[in-house]
Amino acid sequence: MTAVTAMTALAANIANPPVTLSPEGPSDRAAIEALVLAAFGPGRYAKTAERLRERAELVAGFVAREGGRVIGSVRLWNITVGATPALFLGPIAVDAYSRRGGLGADLVAACIEEARRLGTGGVLLVGDVAYFERFGFLPAPGARLPGPADPRRVMWLPITEPMASGPVRAGH
Repeated sequence: MTAVTAMTALAANIANPPVTLSPEGPSDRAAIEALVLAAFGPGRYAKTAERLRERAELVAGFVAREGGRVIGSVRLWNITVGATPALFLGPIAVDAYSRRGGLGADLVAACIEEARRLGTGGVLLVGDVAYFERFGFLPAPGARLPGPADPRRVMWLPITEPMASGPVRAGH
């Protein structure tokens, strides 16, 4: 590597520090809340998915950092679908200036890897079908959330159970 190449690489790293993914820690909570609020606004508190998360236990969370700043986050929550222990994925939030680079997909992949490591029945979410199909999520018409939700957006990723149906509730 020449001195010019090394200086160019250093300048690129300073201008665009590398993005790293890691488990969330207690010190990340305020930054995650601010990121989610910026992404979804206060209207998120009226959504069924948020009501479910409020009652569920946080199992894992992942953050994306750029230069030490949290620019993305996602969480997994303990739920049960019918009699099947599962995880509920969401919300996924990425800083507005960091979107379109695949960071959301990296965060989803981290959740899927964690769900497989834990050996849960599957992962449930409410989201965009076109986006989540590429990860293996399938429509979950039998999963009944405890409030209004568009059933076309309720999706299941099988881990140890091919499909789950029944009422969705917090906890195992």
